[in-house]
Amino acid sequence: MANILLVDPADVARKALKGILARGGHRLACVGTAAEALDFIRANVLVDLVIVELVLEGEGGLDFVQRLQLDCFLKLMPLVIYTGTVDREKVHRAISLKVQNFLVKPYRDEIVFAELAKSLANPWRSRHFEEERSFCATMGYKPDELRRMLEQLRQALTDTRPLLLTATETRSGKETCDHLTDLASQAEAAGAWGLVDYTNELMELVKKGSWSMYVSALDLFDFASQMIFRHLEPNLLPEGYVTDDERQAKEDAKMRAFWFDAPAEHRLPVVTWPELQAQLDRLSGCPVIDTVAAGFQMAATGHPSSLTPIMDLAEKDPGLAAQLLIAVNALRHTEEDASSSVEDPRNAVSLLGEERLATMAKGLVTVEERRMHLPPFTWPQFWLFQVGVAAMARYICQFLEMPSLESRAHTAGMLHDIGKLLLVRLQPLGFHAIFDYARRERISLREAEQKFLGCTTTALAVYFAEKHGLPICDVNVMRWVDDPAQATADQDLVAIVAFARELCQRNTVGWNGDTIPATFPPLEDTPAWRVLAPQVFPGFNLKNFEASIRGKSVAFKHELNGRPATAVAAG
Repeated sequence: MANILLVDPADVARKALKGILARGGHRLACVGTAAEALDFIRANVLVDLVIVELVLEGEGGLDFVQRLQLDCFLKLMPLVIYTGTVDREKVHRAISLKVQNFLVKPYRDEIVFAELAKSLANPWRSRHFEEERSFCATMGYKPDELRRMLEQLRQALTDTRPLLLTATETRSGKETCDHLTDLASQAEAAGAWGLVDYTNELMELVKKGSWSMYVSALDLFDFASQMIFRHLEPNLLPEGYVTDDERQAKEDAKMRAFWFDAPAEHRLPVVTWPELQAQLDRLSGCPVIDTVAAGFQMAATGHPSSLTPIMDLAEKDPGLAAQLLIAVNALRHTEEDASSSVEDPRNAVSLLGEERLATMAKGLVTVEERRMHLPPFTWPQFWLFQVGVAAMARYICQFLEMPSLESRAHTAGMLHDIGKLLLVRLQPLGFHAIFDYARRERISLREAEQKFLGCTTTALAVYFAEKHGLPICDVNVMRWVDDPAQATADQDLVAIVAFARELCQRNTVGWNGDTIPATFPPLEDTPAWRVLAPQVFPGFNLKNFEASIRGKSVAFKHELNGRPATAVAAG
C-alpha cells in the first residue's frame, strides 16, 4: 500500500484518482495549492508519490516542482505532472526538470499504477539512508545497535538546534561549524546521508555569511528528525493519511472506554442532567436515521406529483414524524396561527407544502443507522416496535370504540420513545454502554439509564418535546407512559399507548431494547388496563380481545416487514 499526494484543486480530479487508487488499496491525500502541498509533506513525510496539476492558485505546478528539487531532502521525491493543460513550453520545461513523467488527463488506470510502481521500486526516503543489512555487515554493526545510533542522532538534532540558533546571535562561524561537523560525523556513522548533505549545506551558508538563509534553513531540523523517525517506524500511518472513518473509529475507541469503564471506575453517572440539557438545547431538530432521511430527501426534492408518498413516510418513522410536527407547528406560531397544534404528521406534510419540505429535507439532523446496531437489538427491530405500537394503539381505539383518539394514539405511539433517538445522537457510545450494562446486570434499560445519565431517556424526550413545541398530548404520553395511573392529563391516551406497548412486547412486534420478562402478568393486572377497564363497553371480553391481538400482531409484523398479504394468511 502506498501514500499518494495529489496537488490539484479540482474536486472531480480528486474523486477520479481516489477511485482508481482505492482498487489497489492505496491512500490518497489531496491539497489545492503548492503551499498546502509543501506543508503536508513536511508534516507527514511518508509520501511515496506526488501527482501535480500545472494550473494551481498562487505558485504554479512547475515552480512547485522546481522548489522541491532544490530541497536537500525532497529533491529525491518522485513527481508526476498529470495535467489537463497542454502547453509545449511547459512540457519542455517539465522535461528539463526531469520529473518522473508528464501526462495529460484524463487519468488512465494502468498508467497511474505504472507510475506508482516506479516510485516504489526504489523509495526516495530509503535513498537518504544506508541499506540496513549491507551497512551493518560493512560496519560490523548489529541491527539493534544501528537503530540505537539513529535514535541518538534524532535526539542530537533536538539538542543541537538551540545551540545553533544561539550561535547566530554572535555570528560565531567557527562555533557553529563545529556543532554541525559533530552532527555530520554522527549522521555519517549512522548512514544517514540525507542529514550529512543537510549539515554540509548549512556549513556552506555559515561560511558565506548568509545568516538569514541559515536561520531559515534550520527550520528543516524538525523534518530531518521526522525523516529518521519514519525510517525507523515505516508502518506508522501519518495523520494526513488517516481517513475520516479511521479517525472516527479512533475517537469511538476512546469514548467507548470512557463509557464502558465507568461502572468499574465508579464514575456513575457519566454525564449530568444539566450537561444533557445543554446538548439537547444545541439540537436544531429531532434526529432521523440517515437511511430514512435519505429516502425522505429523495421523495421531497424530486418534484413529486403527489405528497401522498411523503405522507406515508411521515407516519411510519418516529424521528421524521416528530420533526415534521415541530416544523409545521413552528410555522403556525410564526404566522400567528397557534390556536391549536397540528397533531398528525400527514396533515403536517400537506400544510408544509412541497417547497418547505424540500428545504427541510436538506437540513435534517441525522443519526447513522449503524449506531443502533447492537444485535439482537437493531434499528429495524426498534423501528418495528415504534411503528407497531402506533398501529396497535390505533387498533385498540377501534376495538374499544374510541374513534376520536385513533389519530392521536397512532402518532403518540410512534413518538413515545424518541428519547432513545436523542441519546444515540448525543452520546452514541453511551447508548451502547447502557444497553450492554442492562443486559449484563439483568436490569431494565430505565434503571441502567438512571445509573449512567442520572435521568432516563424519557426525561430527554419530555425536555426536548416541550422545548420544540411538540403537541402537548404527545408530551403527556412520553411523560407518563410508564405509569398511566399518574397521568393528570390525556390519561386515556396515555393508557392506550402504554397498553399497545405492553401488547407489542408480549407478541414480539419488534423490540425496544428493554429486558423481556420470563412471564407476563395477566392483562387485567397491568397498570394500563386498570385505567382503561372503566371505559370499555358492557360485555367486553378481554380474553377474546387478547386472542384477536395475537392474530393482529402477526399481521402487523408481516405488513411492516413488507411481506405480501398471502404470507399473512399462510402465516
